[in-house]
Amino acid sequence: MQGRFKRDGSAAADPELRGGTDRAASQQRAQSNGPASGTLPTDRTDPAPAGDSAAERPKAKGPMGPGARLSLRNWRISTRLVSLIALPVVAATTLGGLRISSELDNIDQLDRMQLLTEMTRQATELADALQEERDRSAGPLAGSGNTKDDTDVVAPREETDRAIKSFKEHTDDVDSARGSMAGVRATIVDIQRQLGTLNEVRNKAYTDNENVAQTVTAYNQLITSLLALSQDMAQATSSPEMIQSTRSLAAFSSAKEYASMQRAFVSAGLSHKGHAHLSANDRLAGRTAEDSEESALKRFSNIYPGAASLMEGLDSGNDDIEHANSFADRSFKTESGIRGEEMSYLDWYDLDTNKVNLMSRIETTLLSQMEQKSRELRNEATTGAIINGAVILLVLGISLIGAFVVSRSMVRSLRRLQDTAQTVSQKRLPELVKHLSEADPQDVDTSVESVGVHSRDEIGKVATAFDEVHREAVRLASEQALLRGNVNAMFTNLSRRSQGLIQRQLSLISELESREADPDQLSSLFKLDHLATRMRRNGENLLVLAGEEPGRRWTRPVPLVDVLRAAASEVEQYERIELSAVPTTEVAGRVVNDLVHLLAELLENATSFSSPQTKVKVTGHALPDGRVLVEIHDTGIGLSPEDLSAINERLASPPTVDVSVSRRMGLFVVGRLSLRHGIRVQLRPSDSGGTTALVMLPVDVAQSGGANNANKKPGQGGKPAGGRGSGDAGGQHSSRLAGLQPRGQMGSGPRTALPGRPGAGAPGGAPGGAPGAPAGPQHNNAFGGRPAA
Repeated sequence: MQGRFKRDGSAAADPELRGGTDRAASQQRAQSNGPASGTLPTDRTDPAPAGDSAAERPKAKGPMGPGARLSLRNWRISTRLVSLIALPVVAATTLGGLRISSELDNIDQLDRMQLLTEMTRQATELADALQEERDRSAGPLAGSGNTKDDTDVVAPREETDRAIKSFKEHTDDVDSARGSMAGVRATIVDIQRQLGTLNEVRNKAYTDNENVAQTVTAYNQLITSLLALSQDMAQATSSPEMIQSTRSLAAFSSAKEYASMQRAFVSAGLSHKGHAHLSANDRLAGRTAEDSEESALKRFSNIYPGAASLMEGLDSGNDDIEHANSFADRSFKTESGIRGEEMSYLDWYDLDTNKVNLMSRIETTLLSQMEQKSRELRNEATTGAIINGAVILLVLGISLIGAFVVSRSMVRSLRRLQDTAQTVSQKRLPELVKHLSEADPQDVDTSVESVGVHSRDEIGKVATAFDEVHREAVRLASEQALLRGNVNAMFTNLSRRSQGLIQRQLSLISELESREADPDQLSSLFKLDHLATRMRRNGENLLVLAGEEPGRRWTRPVPLVDVLRAAASEVEQYERIELSAVPTTEVAGRVVNDLVHLLAELLENATSFSSPQTKVKVTGHALPDGRVLVEIHDTGIGLSPEDLSAINERLASPPTVDVSVSRRMGLFVVGRLSLRHGIRVQLRPSDSGGTTALVMLPVDVAQSGGANNANKKPGQGGKPAGGRGSGDAGGQHSSRLAGLQPRGQMGSGPRTALPGRPGAGAPGGAPGGAPGAPAGPQHNNAFGGRPAA
């Protein structure tokens, strides 16, 4: 398959079509680079085999001098690298790997500790709010059960809700992916789950006067989970001071919770309806809380060094606290102990709140001390890391100065090798290949200049190897230039021989046609004639590949419509091609044959990749500046944007002849022919689907028609657009058309009834139907004067 462009989708192309000036410039560039694409004189003989001896190869230029063996530039690269990186690596590994890593770990731990400290403060404040809510609402709820109007119930609950919101804001961004925070995140999730049940606890709070412990325990479970965050802090740090602080806080917070539980029990008992009363179960729970408080305070004293001074107000010297402790002790020991003195639940709450408030202040002090200690430890770790980093940087700086001296010898050689390699690959070798393509390789200087690196190390060996590669590349380029010349010569010889045989075949067919009267036999001869015409076009493709021009010539201008018909006559499915609106323009004789060939390739492509039931429409437009635009529209499968861009690029700059050119010969031929005459060819997607091929003919190719054609329209009077009848000067055009017949016999005159031959089958060279005529039998005769056989 030749003359085909691969199509697999629609595409968008450049909307602006460049004119003849741009094409001429492209043609000049192509002509200047033409020999590089494989064009050599056709009479070149086979290349002589290149020898393998050093005498037959190009010689390297430049002095040889590796220098002293102990010179720094002759060291092995492995030795240089070891000496370059040994001291910095040892210094960084010894000082930085042990110290900085440890300090950074400490800083990371202390950062987490500060985060946990802030969460512990939020948890402690939430626990205080829950304790306040539980204890203040014990009296009103156990007595009257009123939860709507009593401020001792509503206000603490609102404060608790605000504390819950603040706690969630500080804990939602905890990263559980880090191992040390996994336990903390699990605790937070459990706390949030319990907070979700708080409304249920509030609804049932103190509804059973005989089981106050149920409500107190429900609050206690949530408060205990909040206080457990401080225990997670102890697991997240390795600092002994921080571990001691977190354990001290956990012990004292537990003691405070047990004291708050006693306050709730007694408040609920004093507000009992009728008279003060505590059930046996509540008294037992109260005694347990009392014992647990004492145990937690002892544990705190054992952990915290300054516990005695910190708890001085709790142990002695405060009458209110001692009174509250003794009254609670009596209330939990005996059933009548709570009625031992006249005291309302409000008096008791105020009395015992002195103790709880003092414990809250101590708890706040412990929190503040823990936060202060966390900041101090982090500052110390940061300072230590900065000092160690500065020392290591100093050592590395000294090491790098020594390493710099070692590296300079390597860098100089490598840079020289790099610069030379780039110069060779980007300038020297392409220029040499171009010269080999443009001239006889024996006349081109193929000597290779050495890189100039002659040391005994690996870099010097690489430079030597590069010189060998450069010499081999030059040798191969010389052989390739000779080979391309021989291939082009073979293309030309084969094509010339084929052209001669085809020309004789066409002459024989023409004689048979003139003597044949049987319509069926004549139809078969027409098919054979048309097939031979297409074979001739394939042979001319080989000439284009070889950079030669076909033997057919035309010296006088020919109407554009006749050129289009001649191009259509060389296409297999010529009956599908529809001409319309072709301007009265003539094509310069020197371009006629190549333009017919170019248009035939585009029409072949359009008919091959579109449905057989569709038409391929060809239109022409004369531009004000004298150029002519020919459009070929098909409704085929279209092209993808990538393929469309690649094809237009190849049309603008045809590649060097290689194997890929044989697979897309039509694409290459169109590009070469368009460059030869400054014709601009571009493909773009069609509005109705398929692809549109645009062919812009420059001013020196397209010439205005005669005066007697200026006012005629296509199809007027049954004559082809741009053609003339036999009774006027149009006969001249009919005689010209003989040179555009499918077999291209020069000067043989018009022939009759040849399929696809413009000017056959109608008087004066007019076909059976004018371009643009309606579809039907008449249109089927547009290029042959008879229906397709």
